Amino acid sequence: MGGNFERARDFFMRGVAHYEAGDFAAAEREFAAALALVPGRASALTNLGAVRLKLGRPAEAAALLEEALAQEPGNAEALRQRAAALAELGQLEAALASIDAALQAQPASGPAWTLRGSLLRSLGRVAEAAAAYRAAAANGDDSALNRYFLASLGEGATPANAPREYVEALFDGYSQDFDAHLVQVLHYRAPERLVQGLRGARAAAALDLGCGTGLCGPLLRPLAERLDGVDLSARMVERARAGGAYDDVVQADIADYLRTTQRRYDLVVAADVFIYVGALEQVFQGAARVIPPGGRFCFSVELAGAGQELVLQPSLRYAHSAGYIHKLAKQSGFEISATSEAPIREDQGLPIPGLFAWLARQ
Repeated sequence: MGGNFERARDFFMRGVAHYEAGDFAAAEREFAAALALVPGRASALTNLGAVRLKLGRPAEAAALLEEALAQEPGNAEALRQRAAALAELGQLEAALASIDAALQAQPASGPAWTLRGSLLRSLGRVAEAAAAYRAAAANGDDSALNRYFLASLGEGATPANAPREYVEALFDGYSQDFDAHLVQVLHYRAPERLVQGLRGARAAAALDLGCGTGLCGPLLRPLAERLDGVDLSARMVERARAGGAYDDVVQADIADYLRTTQRRYDLVVAADVFIYVGALEQVFQGAARVIPPGGRFCFSVELAGAGQELVLQPSLRYAHSAGYIHKLAKQSGFEISATSEAPIREDQGLPIPGLFAWLARQ
């Protein structure tokens, strides 16, 4: 038996190393091997549950975490991970009860306070959510992230951009069901509207900014001799590459890519991407850098009210005003060929106002 424990410990430690390196598939194999040798250990169950949550399998994660908590009912990490899994499954009240139990066991856990804030925000308990985000920052969790969450609730200055780690984690976790949820549940039609506005014009090279899983790819492919994509999420990039519509897909921040790439594009498209970017000055400057005169830049934004150039909404998405778009176009050397106001998608059955824009490089 002693030999099994030693081998299980080795598997477990390798799993921890893979998890910290972001190689969740390898971490899953190691933790599963540890459990096979020594079944029922709460630490291995908790870590395997955390990995499967990262891999987008919350139901499996919740079952493992329940098993861990049967062994150690007060395990704060298992309680926190179970709360995250239940939240992914839409069981918000049960998730809140689990995170409250985690905080009772470990009151100074910043990540647990952050999760509590997000659960309360989703439940519409705004004042309690703000208090939780403040507690998260006070207990050492990511201060930029919690300022971003607080700003979405109207507390503090609006951050110019969403935290990179937040956006990357959001879409890594969302990648598995992304297409079906957007199209079937949210009635998302931004790519079709943007491509229709191009009226079949062809491009020698096109770039899909924030390409996600590649919903735009099949629509752009007939228009472009070369089609590239760029996205911040590694798992979105994997899915876009697997789709086969792109010649190349790069994992990068879109502003960074536009600032540094040596490629040039006579068509750049960004469908429903700027809602997670915020301030667009760097994006417009980068687009002007890579698009030659006569090239086109088209995109959609959620529409902010008059007098508000940039707004971070309670949904954690940015909205931009038409005036802001016109100002940036002029500053960056673009002429606005056309704009159209139409819903971007639905949220809880209600249409989200959007602005679609088609620009030409002067």
